[in-house]
Amino acid sequence: MIRPEIPLAGVIGDPIAHSLSPKLHGHWLRRYGLRGHYVPLHITHANLADAFHMLPHMGFVGVNVTIPHKEYVLSLATTVTDRAALIGAANTISFMSDGRIQADNTDGQGFLSNIRQSLPGWTASNGPALVLGAGGAAKAIVSALISDGAPRVIVANRTRARADALKDQFGARVEPQDWTRISDFVPDCALIVNTTSLGMDGQPPLSLNLSRVSPLTVVTDIVYKPLETDLLRAAREAGCETIDGLGMLLHQAVPGFERWFGYTPLVDDDLRRAVLAE
Repeated sequence: MIRPEIPLAGVIGDPIAHSLSPKLHGHWLRRYGLRGHYVPLHITHANLADAFHMLPHMGFVGVNVTIPHKEYVLSLATTVTDRAALIGAANTISFMSDGRIQADNTDGQGFLSNIRQSLPGWTASNGPALVLGAGGAAKAIVSALISDGAPRVIVANRTRARADALKDQFGARVEPQDWTRISDFVPDCALIVNTTSLGMDGQPPLSLNLSRVSPLTVVTDIVYKPLETDLLRAAREAGCETIDGLGMLLHQAVPGFERWFGYTPLVDDDLRRAVLAE
């Protein structure tokens, strides 16, 4: 298959109109003067397999994948990276020139890059991490933390069985705990991560007592609407370093853009402003 002269990429999901990815990639394409387009693609589960195999013939070199397709697309790929296989989900698909379909997961890489942009030299080996939630984002983040040397990753989910499943999936350094006990672990953690939708606009609040948090603890939230959640505000007032969730979205997009359009883009304030602009 010949690489198209004007490469196309996009994001597939159901629904998809809310996605910020077209703004993100569109900004990079304009900024670097690159030929190509990035579009939202509303594709249902019933049509996904057919669409997946048609897209390369339409000039697409890759797509991002969002809810609810991240797990199913693994079965449509001919090559799956180790990290996507371990996590059991993919968010970045590349249609290769030799006809292969490669599935990758860059969410964990985006999470770590977001922290390191604010805190150069930061490493997960600094101490235990507390991860709230056990969904797809949590899986990618737990995998990344373990790979980066976290000595212990405490996972709490409102349904305990899902936290237990992450221990089965990622091994002995994962410590499942009951949701009702999350505040007990705050004093011992070097990193606290909210991967749930709690605290997002229109969702119930996240109740986490930070009265005993160390000011050395890094607190981050993958929610980015609002940019400063109640969790981040309380952590900031307690003297902690806080990192909002928008950066994870921006950084996870870098590897795909690089593969599809042949240029390594920057994540900076200009990009943040472009993505947040109405």
